[in-house]
Amino acid sequence: MPDYDARHLVDLSHTIRAGLVTYPGLPGPRISPHLSREASASHYAPGTTFSIDAITMVGNTGTYLDTAFHRYADGPDLAALELETLVDLPTEVFHLEEAATRGIVASALAERDVRGKAVLLHTGWDRHFGTPAYGEDAPFLTADGVRHLLEAGATAVGIDSVNLDDASPAAEGQRPAHSTFLGAGIHVLEHLTNLGALPASGARLTVVPPKIEGFGTFPVRAFATVPAVH
Repeated sequence: MPDYDARHLVDLSHTIRAGLVTYPGLPGPRISPHLSREASASHYAPGTTFSIDAITMVGNTGTYLDTAFHRYADGPDLAALELETLVDLPTEVFHLEEAATRGIVASALAERDVRGKAVLLHTGWDRHFGTPAYGEDAPFLTADGVRHLLEAGATAVGIDSVNLDDASPAAEGQRPAHSTFLGAGIHVLEHLTNLGALPASGARLTVVPPKIEGFGTFPVRAFATVPAVH
């Protein structure tokens, strides 16, 4: 068993709040009381109140995980995910914030053993999250980078950018990362943050969404356990 006393936790998730725009063009969440504390007072003993809240949002909100159902109608949905593919995953982090181009190519990911591991792409683009700049000229994984990680045996791929694919008009709607990875049962994680706090190797990733049938994408509380430095 892992010695969690000798590790610390790193939060990799953005905070979801009312009106937050995650992906440009998609609406932010609406949060409202279903039962307010004041209204609940008449149902309980004096001094006992509860708040029951409601949230309306698209699945692509905050830091989220894409399942195969997001891309393919017959693919597994959130309810079909195996916990073993979501919890305590050995992780390789590629620190690419100094990259000269938007597209992350296969050569930038070479010479690292990623078989059976989650691969996280640290671009530093999360610094723009929640601003108009976040969706403009954002970093992404190129088609040859996708092929490399598929052939290298990665089990999940995530990025701290607006999309793992090139979402600009120049891409003409092509989505090689989503099409390839989700078709192969490789989870896609987007809008991660704080990846700079992780070592290149040695962290272990956990990303668990709710168990919802007929749904392909949903926010996760993404976090990593990192060996303590002595």
